[in-house]
Amino acid sequence: MRQQFRLAVMAAAMGAGLAGNATAAGFQLQNQTGSGNGNAFAGAAATAEDAGTIFFNPAGMTRLPEGHSLSVAGTLLNRTVEFRDGSTSGALPAPSASNGKDAGGLSLIPAFYWSYALNPTTRLGIGVSPTFGNKTDYGFDFIGRYSGYFAEIRQINVNPSVAFKVNEQLSVGFGLNYAKNETEFRQGSPLPSPLANNNVTVKGDDAAVGYNAGVLWQLQPQTRLALTYRSQLKFRLDGDLNSNLTPAVDNQVNARLTTPASSSLALAHQLSDKVELLADLTWTGWSVIKSLNVVDSATGTTLNSLSYNFQDTWRVGLGANYQYNDQWKLRVGTAWDQSPVKSAADRTMTLPDSDRLWLAFGAKYKIDERQSVDFGYAHIFFDNASTARAVRNGAGATVQTISGVWRNNSADLLSVQWNYRF
Repeated sequence: MRQQFRLAVMAAAMGAGLAGNATAAGFQLQNQTGSGNGNAFAGAAATAEDAGTIFFNPAGMTRLPEGHSLSVAGTLLNRTVEFRDGSTSGALPAPSASNGKDAGGLSLIPAFYWSYALNPTTRLGIGVSPTFGNKTDYGFDFIGRYSGYFAEIRQINVNPSVAFKVNEQLSVGFGLNYAKNETEFRQGSPLPSPLANNNVTVKGDDAAVGYNAGVLWQLQPQTRLALTYRSQLKFRLDGDLNSNLTPAVDNQVNARLTTPASSSLALAHQLSDKVELLADLTWTGWSVIKSLNVVDSATGTTLNSLSYNFQDTWRVGLGANYQYNDQWKLRVGTAWDQSPVKSAADRTMTLPDSDRLWLAFGAKYKIDERQSVDFGYAHIFFDNASTARAVRNGAGATVQTISGVWRNNSADLLSVQWNYRF
């Protein structure tokens, strides 16, 4: 029984532990700049108006003035994640009748970017920001806790970059990405005493290196086209599994996690002296996460393989800027973002992901010739979503199915960014 318990909990804990409900599809964080938030990040790879272009398209650094360009941003993210109509079926009794508390909450997404003109055609830069992550917490008194009631990812990315201006029409850029991922997951233990106040916690971390690249074409004096690519990052999350059971469980486990590649085609068109139109089409390769193999670090034995069946996604963004006067630029934008989760059986408690719609507005205020401040607000509407998630024992048999829906999930994002040139 004890071995069966270990297998079941290791598999479920590490599998669900990759999840966290972020603002872009899956568990990706879209909010890398305060300026882009006001346009719902429509056309972000082509705008290149501040040092935040390092993340979206490093080639855009060639559009920044000579000298130093600095951008510091912070986004307050407030999420509503409410589970409704929860029920269970199968041999394992429900641990509780509670749908849990609002699993969202308030968090801060910081970002820092610096670019320097080495000469008229070459730029160097660095960006530091979280690229994947967030937290979902229903509380222990949750009907779905055997499938997980708490998950948190923190992935910080350091992105040194370089850009070259090939000629007046074409610029290219390249960046390295060093990312540190830390994951924590908590669930109620389904075995051996399913109704006891048993708790299991899994923590794991690793670092990985990848790259991103971009090109920026000035097709006409009024029109820019951008194409970018950001590579996968492959992590082996090594960590501990601990419980408050008697006797306690304390094991070394690991799981391999790949965060997806993405590519964006973006357009910025100056319709008039005052109006700029923005658009983008962005692909994310979520299909790299089909299943997650959980390995006992001591023996190298694969304990279980959990199915997620993520699929690739598309995002479409449209936006506009209006230059009201010399000091104020007004922004507006919208985006439709697909979810990689395509079925109720694949939708976990800690990643109740669904298709979403962004509505955003914002402004830039020019303080003087060197400084400006961006403000942006976005509201994200999530489609209603259901789950029929199986809880399995160590032999792989389903002992419980958790059913329920998420209605009217949403997120509010308020961003501020300070830009300084010297």
